[in-house]
Amino acid sequence: MKFGFVKVAAAIPAVKVADCRFNAQQTEAQIVVADGRGAQVVIFPELNLTGYSCGDLFGQQILLEQAELALMQVMNDTRQLDIISIVGMPVMANSTLLNCAVVFQKGKILGVVPKTYLPNYKEFYEHRWFASAEAHPDTLTVRLCGQTVSVSANLLFDTPDMCFGIEICEDVWAPIPPSSELALKGAEVIFNMSADTENISKHQYLRSLLAQQSARCLAGYVFASSGFGESTTDVVFAGNAMIYENGTLLAEADRFSFDEQLVMSEIDIEHLRAERLGNTTFAASVQKYGQSPALHVTTEQVQGRGLALTRSVEAHPFIPSGGQRLDERCEEIFSIQVAGLAKRLVHTGCRTVVVGISGGLDSTLALLVCVKAFDKLGLPRKGVVGITMPGFGTTDRTYGNALSLMGSLQVTCREISIKEACIQHFQDIGQDMSLHDVTYENGQARERTQILMDYANKVGGLVIGTGDLSELALGWATYNGDHMSMYGVNVSIPKTLVRYLVNWVAQTGVDMLSRNTLLDIIDTPISPELIPADESGNIRQKTEDLVGPYELHDFFLYHFLRFGSRPAKIFYLAEIAFKGVYDSTTIKKWLTIFFRRFFSQQFKRSCLPDGPKVGSVSLSPRGDWRMPSDASAALWLKECEELQA
Repeated sequence: MKFGFVKVAAAIPAVKVADCRFNAQQTEAQIVVADGRGAQVVIFPELNLTGYSCGDLFGQQILLEQAELALMQVMNDTRQLDIISIVGMPVMANSTLLNCAVVFQKGKILGVVPKTYLPNYKEFYEHRWFASAEAHPDTLTVRLCGQTVSVSANLLFDTPDMCFGIEICEDVWAPIPPSSELALKGAEVIFNMSADTENISKHQYLRSLLAQQSARCLAGYVFASSGFGESTTDVVFAGNAMIYENGTLLAEADRFSFDEQLVMSEIDIEHLRAERLGNTTFAASVQKYGQSPALHVTTEQVQGRGLALTRSVEAHPFIPSGGQRLDERCEEIFSIQVAGLAKRLVHTGCRTVVVGISGGLDSTLALLVCVKAFDKLGLPRKGVVGITMPGFGTTDRTYGNALSLMGSLQVTCREISIKEACIQHFQDIGQDMSLHDVTYENGQARERTQILMDYANKVGGLVIGTGDLSELALGWATYNGDHMSMYGVNVSIPKTLVRYLVNWVAQTGVDMLSRNTLLDIIDTPISPELIPADESGNIRQKTEDLVGPYELHDFFLYHFLRFGSRPAKIFYLAEIAFKGVYDSTTIKKWLTIFFRRFFSQQFKRSCLPDGPKVGSVSLSPRGDWRMPSDASAALWLKECEELQA
């Protein structure tokens, strides 16, 4: 299975200006390499068969004839290959010369796409030699290499795996690029052949432009630009090649290289389709701008060589890369949490919040959000009431950290033990205290929630929820216990991100004593502490031993919700992302548990308290995720079972 991945290539061959035979040889060699490496489509720079910088030589008949002979040579020598090739050359049509991309496969020209926007400013003089695609109707045909072929900027090419369109260089710099219309007519990948000249800061602008266009079109974008060998009479060509997917750079060439280059990566067409299906603005734009039909050309199947991804697969998709970007992302997320809570406080007029403090990560993050919100609103921190509620499984470590953190942050600290109340409750319902079952555990969780709710009523405050996104996905929360609050500040924060946020606050926003406590909390095993500690007083009940590693579940959650990926694809990606960390059997086991729990626990998510969305994945029943509580998991579990076979 290819799981929707299409391998594409952007080639930067060696070039000699006006030497079509040499350029054909270089083009042919790179087509062969690209095909051998499994590319389905390869694109070359603008006018690569002649060289872009020929100038007035484009008016010479011998150059135009040799360009056609060069195309014929390349097609003949690669006709046994499946790969689809896109090369650049001048093409005569109705007594005009067009700057074109020629698309061919197995010796057959599939179509010719002329450039629409011809730059005629500063160093560019294309109107001197070429006519625009708009000078000709979509019904135009030409004879090229003995074949009658369509010439139109409105061509779309349908392969069995994707639909792609083409624009040329300046086209993407236009206020409304042709690729925008092509995407709305069905193009999932845009190929751009270019002859982009270099000057200071232009490259960064170009990268921004391509990233934006691929994101705006919810498309893949493959860009190949002229390199070493083009004339440097007045300008320099650095050899840019970049491959984007919905705004994300997958691969790029080395600029100013003197050698030919072949940049390759895999574009996930399934992800792009999922994005488009879920984006109503894209659908509305299709209805408004995409109604005029494109001219579709069907290609032959490109035989696969087995899927082997060269693109990286991020093991922790909720965590941005380190350094400054991680700091900026943490600050942004924390600020969203703080702003959400601050608005709720202003709206309700509450000057008091109540938070259950366990000494664990989630309640710590919630407390930090409360403190920051109170600081920004100019409210005294004593209005933040932290309540630690030791029970049968509370360890000295978490208990001590809870008290220490509340003290150093100078919030109001209350300690209310739940032991006697739970003992009485268990006696009332006939629960055997030695039986540490779900009743034993959930009874403690609900007792803690009752204390928080009643105390909040007593002081006129709001109970702030501490549960995170990962727990909600797995249903790892006691219904009407820690599942409930008056506002949940962590509701969209996955477990893998909670640790980073707490560490960021520890490093940037608290005093030394609080920092030391926070760092110890980060190092403490994740646990609900509802089962008594072991003989040494250490945590016996470790969450990840019971439900699985959160880094795996967060990975599953991201790909399942963000892109609608099926279990087999999630497993394939997880094997790559966690190679050397988890074996296949372990990944399959927890993937099955993830889907079983996700479907069975929807009823808890259907009645979630309010809380701020911070990222692209959220489970709010009012916003991002609407699902029946009794939906069947059979399809997903069956595929998980097939993976086990």
